[in-house]
Amino acid sequence: MIASTRPSRRWLFAAIILATVLGWCIVIGALAHGGQPDPPALRAAATLLDGAWRFRTGDDARWSDPLTDDSAWELIDLTAPPGSHDDDVGLPDHVSGWMAHGHPGYTGYAWYRRAVDVPAAPASWDILGPTQVEDGYELYWNGRLLGGSGRLGPHPRVVGTRPLQFALPADATGKRGILALRVFELTRAGTSPDGGGVHNAPILAPRPVGDALHRAQWDRTIAGYLVDAIEPLAMFVLIGLALGCRPRGHYRGFLAFASLALALTAVRRLDNALVSWTDLMDLPTYAWLATYLWMPTLAAWTLAWNRWLPRSSRVIDVAALIIMVAGIAGTLMHSASTTSASRFASIALFVVIGVRIARGGAMRVLALTTLALIVVAFFGGELLDPLGVPGIWFPFGIGVSRTQYLYAAFIPLLAWLVARTLDDRARPAPPRLVIDVAQGRAG
Repeated sequence: MIASTRPSRRWLFAAIILATVLGWCIVIGALAHGGQPDPPALRAAATLLDGAWRFRTGDDARWSDPLTDDSAWELIDLTAPPGSHDDDVGLPDHVSGWMAHGHPGYTGYAWYRRAVDVPAAPASWDILGPTQVEDGYELYWNGRLLGGSGRLGPHPRVVGTRPLQFALPADATGKRGILALRVFELTRAGTSPDGGGVHNAPILAPRPVGDALHRAQWDRTIAGYLVDAIEPLAMFVLIGLALGCRPRGHYRGFLAFASLALALTAVRRLDNALVSWTDLMDLPTYAWLATYLWMPTLAAWTLAWNRWLPRSSRVIDVAALIIMVAGIAGTLMHSASTTSASRFASIALFVVIGVRIARGGAMRVLALTTLALIVVAFFGGELLDPLGVPGIWFPFGIGVSRTQYLYAAFIPLLAWLVARTLDDRARPAPPRLVIDVAQGRAG
């Protein structure tokens, strides 16, 4: 007797629903926790070092020295408007960078300096470094390097800025000192008129308060990129599901290419969390992957959906590869027109696939809905921006991009679609009655 695939499908559907609900609950809980403002009692016990800072472009190691005359330097006000936050994660106390203060388009090194009075309290004191900096920085107290984000020097290695805590020297208590920030920004295409350098002020706090505020900063940073970690992990699990279903179901070509596309998509999404939480990846590597991994990922999805059809089209396969090459070439040549044309050509190709699925594909409604979600996720600029759909929402005060919302719906739908490839037609044929005629006997 041959077992039916229906019980295993029911278990798969139940597992998909349970995992989806659990994942959503974890994310909502993290957003609600991380989006809470810093406790007023902690902020009252700390000092936000906003206000006027001395500022100068260029780089000179002597500018960390407290005896340096900075009276001729410019002034930049790091006082944030009430309720301000950055437009990505939702980090508080956001201020405009140096490009909005008379240095449009400037990249490279610059320094910030100000005097800080440390209270004469019987406590150890910490400086919580700025959590929004383009792109790397070093923090000095009276000429002494306390630490920083990345590695600066002749060949800087800049990484994503995250919460950092620096202990002031024991003899700083009850004295005035000079706090200096050496900042480096990478040269990149499309710099923002609001960009450049420090975007929120450091905080001076006694040790227990500094520890608590540092944890709150990390809670906010983790919540801001948690979706970028959970969704890729879900994609890797989905790859396992697809590869597990492939030997026993239909659409083997679709499952193979979808697994490849999921792996590439997961890597692109996971990079956001990796660069924001760790120093494992520098910003140039992150930018390179975000720029050039996009085209192969898109081609893999095109090849996958082409194989959802009863008969895949070689023309679509060739067109997808040509579009991928054109998109890479346009990026290398910094040709906006070529890059834009390749994007619209990809949209047209997906429309053709969608029409073919509508005419003769299986599970049409589910397949077309899943296809539409991944297309809109990749082409939000072309399909959603004209409709005025915001690129980022801020539930609980934490930024969640529209792409993350789309993936939150796409992943369970694709899992459901993969599970449904294990249909009745995928069962082995029932055993046939075999009549064995041997010499001298019949069975």
